[in-house]
Amino acid sequence: MNPRFKAIRDIQKRFPEPSERKKEAAFGQETFHRGIMEKILPRSVWMNLKEVIEGKGKLNPSHVQTIADAMKDWAVKNGATHFCHWFLPQTGLAAEKHDAFVDWNNHGELIEKFSGKQLMRGEPDASSFPSGGLRSTSEARGYTVWDPTSLPFLWEMGGTKVLCLPSIYFSWTGKALDMKIPLMRSDAKLNQAALRLLNLLEIEAHSVFSTLGCEQEFFLIDRAFYLLRPDLILSGRSLCGASPAKGQELEDHYFGTIKERAHAFMVDLEQKAYVLGIPLKTRHAEVAPAQFEFAPLFEKASVAVDHNILLMELMRQIATRHNLACLLHEKPFARINGSGKHCNWSLATDTGLNLLDPNQPQLLFLIVLTAVIYSVHDYSTLLRASVATSGNDHRLGGHEAPPAIISVYLGEALERWLNNIEEDRAHQSKTGQSLDLGIPPIPDVPLDETDRNRTSPFAFTGNKFEFRAVGSSQNCALPISVLNVTVANSLNQIVDEIEKGLMKKKPLKDVALDVVRKFLKASRAVRFSGDGYSASWRKEAKKRKLPIIEKSLHAFAEFLTPKSIKVFEGVLSKHELESRVEIMIERYCKTLNIEARLLHEVFQTQILPVALEFQKEVAESIKHVSETGHSLSASQTALIKKISQHLSLAIDQINSMEKERQKASQMSLEKKAEAYCDQVFEKAETARKTVDGLEEIIDDRLWPLPKYREMLHIL
Repeated sequence: MNPRFKAIRDIQKRFPEPSERKKEAAFGQETFHRGIMEKILPRSVWMNLKEVIEGKGKLNPSHVQTIADAMKDWAVKNGATHFCHWFLPQTGLAAEKHDAFVDWNNHGELIEKFSGKQLMRGEPDASSFPSGGLRSTSEARGYTVWDPTSLPFLWEMGGTKVLCLPSIYFSWTGKALDMKIPLMRSDAKLNQAALRLLNLLEIEAHSVFSTLGCEQEFFLIDRAFYLLRPDLILSGRSLCGASPAKGQELEDHYFGTIKERAHAFMVDLEQKAYVLGIPLKTRHAEVAPAQFEFAPLFEKASVAVDHNILLMELMRQIATRHNLACLLHEKPFARINGSGKHCNWSLATDTGLNLLDPNQPQLLFLIVLTAVIYSVHDYSTLLRASVATSGNDHRLGGHEAPPAIISVYLGEALERWLNNIEEDRAHQSKTGQSLDLGIPPIPDVPLDETDRNRTSPFAFTGNKFEFRAVGSSQNCALPISVLNVTVANSLNQIVDEIEKGLMKKKPLKDVALDVVRKFLKASRAVRFSGDGYSASWRKEAKKRKLPIIEKSLHAFAEFLTPKSIKVFEGVLSKHELESRVEIMIERYCKTLNIEARLLHEVFQTQILPVALEFQKEVAESIKHVSETGHSLSASQTALIKKISQHLSLAIDQINSMEKERQKASQMSLEKKAEAYCDQVFEKAETARKTVDGLEEIIDDRLWPLPKYREMLHIL
C-alpha cells in the first residue's frame, strides 16, 4: 500500500488523547517562585534576592550558597536529578548541558551537592555555537551566568526532571554570545531614558522596563503525514505541494470551532505551561486550515522571551505525544497564510504605570507616543533588519502579513489628535459615543475610538504597540532589543530639547508641545492608516521616501551603518554587531542550501520515479489502444505529450537549480549569499511550480508525498 494511504487509514483510528488535567495544580508550581523563596530562604537572603528580581540591586555573594542549597532541596524534593544553565545562543533555540547533583566528599564518597559556584556560573563549550568571528574554535571557553530575574523551573522529560536555570551567555573575553544580554542591556538603556522623562514630569518611579506579550501562531498536522515529508522534517516547510481545491478562501477556519484533537493538544499544553508559570490567556483557530494561535498575558520583556522559547519547545514536545507535528515555520505551506509572532510591546514602571496607556497623564502619553513614532521613522530599516530571515521573506508582503514597508498605524482617533496638535487646533474626542445595532434586546454598544488594521507592521492597539512583522519561529529578543534602544534614543532627544526649552523660562507644557510638534512633523511620513496590502500604498511609500527592503539579505547590513552602531552603544559593540550580521548571513545561506538540496533529493528519489512510472503506464495504454486498431483522440495524444514535456521541464529546472547551488557553495560568504538569493532561491521557486504541476497530472495512487488537502484538512 502507498505509505500515504496507509497514513490516512491509520489517522482515522486516532482519537484525542485525554488531557492530564490535575485539579491541584497551581500556577508556577514547577518554578522556584517568589512564594517558595520567601517561605524557605532566610529573611535577609530573600529580601536581597527580591531586590535583584525587581531590578533594584545586586546579589550579595555571601547569600549565593544559601540560595543554592534551598534551590537544590526544592528541586530534588520535586523529582529533579540534574541541573543545567538554560540559555539562548544565536541559534533561535534554547541550549542546555545537564549535570547531576553529585560530587565527591573528602573520603572519596559520592554525595548529593549543588554549590553556589555551580548555581551562578557554568562553562559550556562555546566552539560549536554561532559566534560570527568573535572567537575561533580553539578559543572554546564560554560562560553562562544565572539570571535571577527569570525564575528557575523544572523541565520534565523521559520520566525525570531537570532544574533549569535561565542564564546569560558570553565569551571568555566578555563578548555577548546570546540573545538575552543585548535585550537586558537595551532595557537598562530604556530605563535611563524613560526615568529622565518621568523626573522631568515629576512622576515618581524607580524603574521603567519594556513589557511584552507574544502571540504565537503555528500549524498542527498529523505526525504520520509529517514523517512522510522529508522537507517538513528538515526545513520546517513544504518545498513542493499543489494547492488543494479548498484552501482558506471560504474563511471558515478563522475563529472556527477547534477540532477535537487540536483542542486536546491545546489543553495539555496550557496545563504544562500553567505549572511552568507561562501565563497563556487566549487560544483560537487562525485563518489557514490547521493553523492556530496562543496568546499570553503581558510580562517583563526578558521573562516573556524566555517563556516564548520555552513555549515553542513545549508545543513541539506535547504535539508528539498527541501524534501531531507542530510546525513553527513562517510559511509551512505555499499559497495560504503563514505564521507570525505578533509582539505586543509597551513600557511600564515599577509603580504599575503603563506609559502607553492613554488614560495616564496626557502629556506623558503624548511624549512617549511621539518618541515611539519618531524612532520607527528614524530606524525603520533597522526594524526591518530585526525581522529579517529567509523564512519571513515567504510571509512579509503577502495578503496575510504586513508588508516589508515599515509604517505606523494609530487609528482614526489618535491620528486626528496628533494632527490637531501639529496644527495647534482644539481637539474634540468621540469618547462616550455608542452604536445602536437596531436589535431591541441588545443595548447600545460603546463605540471604540479606533478600528484595527492588521495590514500594518506596527500598530497601536489601545495601550501598546503590536509589532506584527516578527516571524513565528524567531527569538523575539532581537526585534525587542531594537525597539528598546531606538525608543530610548528618541526619548533622550526629546528630553534634551525640552530641557533646552525650559532654560528660556517657558512653562513645561508649552515647551513640551513645541518639541512634540517638531518630532511629529519630522516623522509624519511613517504614519499610515490605509490598506498596507494595496499597490497604491507601495507607490505612496515611495513618494514618502520610506525604505522598501523586499529581501532579508539586503536588510542585514542595516545593523552596521554608523547610525545603528551609535544607537547600540552600551548594548552591543561594533564588533559584536558585525559578528551577528555574519551569523545572520551564514544562517540565510545554510537555510537556502538545505532547502535546495532537499528539493533536489525529494524530486530525484520520490517524485521522478513515480512520474516515469506514470508516463510509462500512459504510454503503454495509448500503445495498446493503437494496436487494437482504434483511433486515438487528440486529447489522448496530448496527454502523453503534456506529461513528457512537463517531466522534461522539471528535470531541467531541478538540475539547473542544483548546478547553481553547487557553484554557490564554493563562493565566499558575501558572494554566496547573493548567489543563493538571486540564483538558487529563484530557480528553486521556478522548479517548484513545475513539480507542483506534475502532482496535478500524476495518478493519485502513485503520488508518494502527503498532499496539502490531506495535511491541512485531515486532523
